[in-house]
Amino acid sequence: MSTTTKIDHESFNELLLAIIDKLQKQDFDLPSLPHTASRILALTSDSNADAVQLTELLQQNPILTAKTFKTSNSAAWAATKKSESLSHAVAWLGLPTVAGTAYALYLKSEVFDIRGYEQEVQGLWTHALAAGFYAKSIADHIEQDANTAFLCGLLHGIGKQLVVHTVNEYQKNSSERIPWTIMLALFKESSMEVGRRIAITWKFPDSVKKAINLYEDHAFYLDTSTTKSASITNLAHHLATHCVDPQTTSEDTLRSLPVIQALNIQESTMDVLLQLHGPIRTQIKTILS
Repeated sequence: MSTTTKIDHESFNELLLAIIDKLQKQDFDLPSLPHTASRILALTSDSNADAVQLTELLQQNPILTAKTFKTSNSAAWAATKKSESLSHAVAWLGLPTVAGTAYALYLKSEVFDIRGYEQEVQGLWTHALAAGFYAKSIADHIEQDANTAFLCGLLHGIGKQLVVHTVNEYQKNSSERIPWTIMLALFKESSMEVGRRIAITWKFPDSVKKAINLYEDHAFYLDTSTTKSASITNLAHHLATHCVDPQTTSEDTLRSLPVIQALNIQESTMDVLLQLHGPIRTQIKTILS
């Protein structure tokens, strides 16, 4: 065993034990959720919310305002006329999409400490946004609420970002950063429970809590709610993984997933979903750039 490997294992065990200890004691430290982000989240699940309310919130953050304009006027959204006002941009994109995306950008830039892992965490958000867009499309095709589905897909893996944040808290006095391979192992051991904790503390909608708890292959069928949030998120997760890295899963494998039958997804619907890869990649590039 090389010295590097030994150090890696020691780092992994130390961090893992610390995280598990916090989880067992139920005292996992969550960073504060900015007030604006909390209000944006509330809008995503408020059937009475309107574009005016969201526009007022976005105007408090110049970066989010600029992102909204850029996304609205992007070719990725097939815009035929440039948005002249923020309210027009929100109306064009749709309140749930803008609110959910703005919420993700808030978390990405202002909540979690990701120093040293910027590129890798960018990949996590790329996957999260892709899952949101796929979930929205799946819901449209099977006549479920697309707004709820988008939020479930977007936030189903949120625990990973907090694991990165926690690791940085433990190594903040060190100039070294543990390898990303160890971070991935930490995700497998703890990110699900961390996600549950975030969902409770930050008061995510019940549908999102179900998606976080049950989206995995061995559990999605346990969600018997009418929203089908866990099943939709399961398929969206697999499609997003394929979108980010097509080498990980073949299209034939995607078409044979158990969740396809559970959701009664037709071949023609899968054809449409698989054709979304290019447009979704472009949309995400616009949002995150």
